[in-house]
Amino acid sequence: MSAHRRAAVVALTALAPVSWGTTYVVTTELLPPERPLFTALVRALPAGLLLLAAARVLPRGAWWWKAGVLGALNIGAFFPLLFLAAYRLPGGLAAVVGSVGPLLVLGLSALLLGRRPALRDVLAGTVAALGVSMVVLRAAGALDALGVAAAFASTASMAAGTVLTQKWGRPEGVGPLALTGWQLTAGGLLIAPLAFLIEGAPPALDAGAAGGYAYLALVNTALAYVLWFRGIGRLTATQATLLGPLSPLTAAVLGWALLDESLTALQLAGMALAFGATVAGQLKTPSARPVRPQLPPDDLAPVTVPGQRLPAPDVGTGPHQRESPSGRT
Repeated sequence: MSAHRRAAVVALTALAPVSWGTTYVVTTELLPPERPLFTALVRALPAGLLLLAAARVLPRGAWWWKAGVLGALNIGAFFPLLFLAAYRLPGGLAAVVGSVGPLLVLGLSALLLGRRPALRDVLAGTVAALGVSMVVLRAAGALDALGVAAAFASTASMAAGTVLTQKWGRPEGVGPLALTGWQLTAGGLLIAPLAFLIEGAPPALDAGAAGGYAYLALVNTALAYVLWFRGIGRLTATQATLLGPLSPLTAAVLGWALLDESLTALQLAGMALAFGATVAGQLKTPSARPVRPQLPPDDLAPVTVPGQRLPAPDVGTGPHQRESPSGRT
């Protein structure tokens, strides 16, 4: 991938966490209070059904259960746990816990993808978490154990979904539109019974709430997740997840611009650290070329000419016994 094309992929993928950073303003200013599960349901299921109708492709074979697993991790578990943490934890503590996502992705990539973490990526993830904590963390009293557990579980769920999305890729001929639709639909179907059992019937909506939910479903979820999963397919899981700090940074900037929230010198320094770590995480790490064994001259394969028929190889028991293409001698 050329440098210009890669920069375009990074920029488009970054729009997803930037969009997610607007969720706080939309939720607090437009949506009915105390309805986190209903909000998660409206974000996921309508967007998923819309993308399914647009893509007109259903999973096949093993992708039925793979789409279900990815939908549960990236949407069905992530959304409710995230909202639970946000309602139970003070200030931006949920965002601080979420900022360790890149470090979790590094560990899971080593476990599931066999990729040894680069020191630069570990440092970038650590600095990003520090920067986010400087931006959003406030002094607080005793922490809620359930809220902390929910915040960590939501981060781990998204990290696992990100790594598995890259590990499994996409079926041949299936684009990011269909893959996103599968996951949003599966996740929305998991959230639906919880929303109705715990929160009851949907609330009455005014024009502002209807517009807010439409924005969350179409832009904040459908479009954002298409860009996100498209980016995961072109970047490494670590590069993608290191774009995550853009979400709390966007929320902080919008709070300052629209809600008259102040930004201290410490927060500005944290923004600079988190943004610098995000940029550093996108720098391409030179990949080592695979080492090929050096064969002695008499073990070199003969050059073939189209149409030429070579004699059968000697399959004796000497030290230079050749192996058949199937691996059997």
